[in-house]
Amino acid sequence: MIKAIIFDLDGTLLNRQASVERFIHHQYERLYESLCHIPEKQYISRFIELDDRGYVWKDKVYQQMVETFSIQKITWEELLADYVSNFHKQCVAFPNLIPMLEQLQGRLSLGMITNGKGTFQLENIRALNIEAYFSSILISECEGISKPDPKIFQKAANELGLSPSDCIYVGDHPANDVKGAQAVGMKAIWKRDPYFREAEADYIIEDLEEIPLLLGVGE
Repeated sequence: MIKAIIFDLDGTLLNRQASVERFIHHQYERLYESLCHIPEKQYISRFIELDDRGYVWKDKVYQQMVETFSIQKITWEELLADYVSNFHKQCVAFPNLIPMLEQLQGRLSLGMITNGKGTFQLENIRALNIEAYFSSILISECEGISKPDPKIFQKAANELGLSPSDCIYVGDHPANDVKGAQAVGMKAIWKRDPYFREAEADYIIEDLEEIPLLLGVGE
């Protein structure tokens, strides 16, 4: 019997692609005096390309941006600091996030596991106004382990006072999320992502609103 549901953040609850596009547009506008020699579309597209869906940390991204566009009026460190300070202001949730959590709250224990920097990810979670729904939030930098390491999935179950077999995990990455969760005995829901062709998950969903019905707690 499923007693808890554990979520990934980026690409599952947080629409990271939309958030990145909003942020980099606002960064360009905010720092226009230093970036005006670069066409905005080129600045945005190159950032998104180098970012590689969040799998490249931004120190490397901004160093490459400065080199590519011969940016001289602002340093890569300043661009990175702007990213760290302001990204959360542009966070975009996937549709039906809060209604879905409202339906699950009180019926199942809720947890989250996300790879990334501790303070940065926590600010993004808070920007979505969802922190209070979760009994356990594990961020890889704080834990010293990251998905798909089975230890972080096991720790999430432990923090919820359950065994992995009592938990179901929801994520968008076929390996880091789906395989990682299944490796410790959790069921896995793949939130379909067009970047990946398929995932060998126990369940597949298109929208967060499907989860309560799938687990038999829908209204």
